Amino acid sequence: MRFFSLRQTSRAVLLSMAGLTLTLSANAATVKPAAAQASTPAAQSSIDRLTPANSTDGIIALVNENAILKSELVDAIEQTQARAKAAGEPIANSAQLQSEVLNALILRELQLSMVKRAGLSADEAEINQRLGQIAQAEGLNSIAALQQRLDAAQPGSYANLRAKLIEEASIQALQQRQITRRVRISEQDIDAFLASPEAKRLNQSEYQTIHVRVPYIDDYSRLSAAQREEALKVAQALRTRLLEPNVNVAEAVAASQGSYPIPLQGGDMGFHKAASLPTELSSKITKLDVGTVSEPLLTPEGIDIIKLADKKASNTMLIPQWHTRHILVKVDDLQTDALAEQKINDLYEQLRGGADFASLASTYSDDPGSAGRGGDLDWVSEEDMVGPFEATMKNTAVGDYSAPFKTQFGWHILKVDGKRDQDISEQYRRNMARQALYQRLAPQAQEDWLQELRAGAYIQILG
Repeated sequence: MRFFSLRQTSRAVLLSMAGLTLTLSANAATVKPAAAQASTPAAQSSIDRLTPANSTDGIIALVNENAILKSELVDAIEQTQARAKAAGEPIANSAQLQSEVLNALILRELQLSMVKRAGLSADEAEINQRLGQIAQAEGLNSIAALQQRLDAAQPGSYANLRAKLIEEASIQALQQRQITRRVRISEQDIDAFLASPEAKRLNQSEYQTIHVRVPYIDDYSRLSAAQREEALKVAQALRTRLLEPNVNVAEAVAASQGSYPIPLQGGDMGFHKAASLPTELSSKITKLDVGTVSEPLLTPEGIDIIKLADKKASNTMLIPQWHTRHILVKVDDLQTDALAEQKINDLYEQLRGGADFASLASTYSDDPGSAGRGGDLDWVSEEDMVGPFEATMKNTAVGDYSAPFKTQFGWHILKVDGKRDQDISEQYRRNMARQALYQRLAPQAQEDWLQELRAGAYIQILG
């Protein structure tokens, strides 16, 4: 059964254009009016109710040296409304919405200009992976099939989709670069976080939870006092039943359903590590003792009841590691693939004849980082190395060396000197703490950067 999370109600509007998602706020841009622009309510009213029926294409805003067209704004508004409607939260075409969407387009234009100046480019493999995911979601077995379907419906659609995905990836890379520069996390910050109650969710214990939601009959803002009371009564009855030891969850949910008109959601969610749970849930679950049930938790979507059915305590996190050496023969402008292959095969024959691996690596390996240590790469974990290297390493017995094999770096022979299971619990906890602190600080850092970006731009809204 799929685990659901507590979704916080947000005033943000999500604008998606072929996969590009922007978070909008009512104060998303700083506007510098030109002398000819009237900063009066009448000037603002010119875009208050912009629709396809009453808009003639033209420039709606100037952003530095670039322009945003009325048609772009209309399209973005329609896409925003379509997404909101699909999410069950329809929004009217109001002056506020149009202002927010326009400001989001301005932010996007500023970021794309910065992407071009910085020379950032999207990773082709990442774009193809995303297109493959879209094709799979559409029931297609290849990117070519996706292109054929899109262009058959409207010529150029596939190229437009790919361009939008490239823009999205480029903006994300730009944001990551800018935010990382602004977020500084010290070892002392990590120590303080690990000493806090919030750090409990970083432990390796696994929690088996029973999580059931009593959905509201209507949108929370429209609920009557009687409807709220009815939902709470069902939740309290369910909580009483779940408190019983060895309770049959399905029977408890069915008995609590009674005449309540909306089906109860959830059930036994199985085992989850605290770090994989939404923060709102993990903070509740880690405080429960096995067999206890939370008080009814009010959310925007309904009332949640959570029981901790079981807990698997674990203070260690073991991963396999291989002590590995290798010899690398590069393929480059000075050495063709055929010549490199011949050289690695000659070294392999010397190993088979009894030559010392470390000595050969020191003399012939093209890896400057390890050649001086006899090819020693120290202890290597999973996903530390490229795929062909890792696969060969795992299939090589301790004390033995591999046959020659090729990676993107050239031709290799590797030797496994040892294998162990390493406890990385402390390293894992510190890495997770750093990630948690980054997620906490990143939104403000992003907002600060966007404000700086807007402050340095020339933006003119045209009437």
